Amino acid sequence: MTSDLKKKDWSTQARSALTATQIVAKLAHVEGWQLDGDGAAVAITKTFRFANYFETIAFVNALALVAHAQDHHPDLQVSYNRCTVRFNTHDVGGLSVTDFDCAARINGLLA
Repeated sequence: MTSDLKKKDWSTQARSALTATQIVAKLAHVEGWQLDGDGAAVAITKTFRFANYFETIAFVNALALVAHAQDHHPDLQVSYNRCTVRFNTHDVGGLSVTDFDCAARINGLLA
């Protein structure tokens, strides 16, 4: 798992907004993630549920480590026993490969 979480240098890769067909194809590979919004505000979201606040915050801290390492930071909505994660690539005005890569890494935290 550690090798799966190695940093990718996204600054060296040309990023662009994915097409609707590409988004649907990539969405099939990140279990539990859903499309939210449209246009430049389109995002992928997933709500993770936990037994208690401690587990929720432990997940948020692990997610923060991954997001920092990838330099791609999601919007988070944190509650007592759940955390909703929302990825979008602002600089391309939509979704990019980066969003789906990070979603897969976040799923991997609980695998």
